[in-house]
Amino acid sequence: MVAPPDNDVLWARALHFQHHDGTPALSGVSLGVREGEILAVNGPRGSGKTTLLRCLAGLERPRQGEVWFNSVPVHTMGPMTRERLRRDRFGWIDPAPVLVPELNVWENAALPLMLRGTSRRRAKTAALEWLDRLDIGDHARKRPHELRQAERQRVSIARALAPAPTVLFADEPTAPLYRADRAQVLRTLTTAARSHGITVVLATHEAETAALADRTVSLLDGRRVNTVHLPPVTETEGRAACSLSV
Repeated sequence: MVAPPDNDVLWARALHFQHHDGTPALSGVSLGVREGEILAVNGPRGSGKTTLLRCLAGLERPRQGEVWFNSVPVHTMGPMTRERLRRDRFGWIDPAPVLVPELNVWENAALPLMLRGTSRRRAKTAALEWLDRLDIGDHARKRPHELRQAERQRVSIARALAPAPTVLFADEPTAPLYRADRAQVLRTLTTAARSHGITVVLATHEAETAALADRTVSLLDGRRVNTVHLPPVTETEGRAACSLSV
C-alpha cells in the first residue's frame, strides 16, 4: 500500500465494486479530497455516485482498491472499527429522510450527539441551533409523521450537521425539496461546512448543485470522465419531486 498525500483527508485508489447481481458499479475510480473541501461527485443516475460515497464512508467494502481517511486505511478496518469511525467522524445525508418515528424532531437531530456520549442538554442545544438555521426549529417538538417530507429532510440535514463531523457525505441531499428551497438549504449546508471546516462529498445529478462545490469529479458508468453535461432541473421536475411531501 502507498500512503496518501498528507493534505488529503480522504483518498481512494482504483476502487472496484460490483452489485449483488454482478453488475459493475465502480471500475477503477481514484480520487483525493482535501481537508475542508466541498467536492461534488456528479453524473447521471446509475453512474456510481452513491456507491462511491458508500465506499468512502466505510458503508461498503470495495472488491478491489484502497480507501484512506486521515492516512488511516479504511478498507482494512473491521466492521466495529468502521462503525465507530462513521459514528464519531462522519455524517451522512440520504436522498430521502430516514428519521426515528418514536422521537420528536429535536431528539432526532440530537441523536448522533447523544450516541457519542454528549449530555442531553448540550445535544438539545446544538440540535435546536441547526434546526433554527434550517427554518424547522418551530417544529422541534413534533413527531416525524406530522411533517411534510421536505421538512423531514431538513431535520435529516440538521442531524448530520449538529455533531460537526470531520466529513459529511451528502447523497442528493435536497432531492425532496422544492426547487425554491434547494438553494437556501444548500447555502446553509455549504456555509456551515466552510465555517466549521467540514469536508463535504456531495453526490448530485444537478448542474446547479454541482456548481456550489469547490471542485467536481464526474462519473459515467462507474468510471471517472472529464466532463458530464448535466441538464438543469426544471420547475416542473421540482414540483414533481416534492409531490411526495404532501
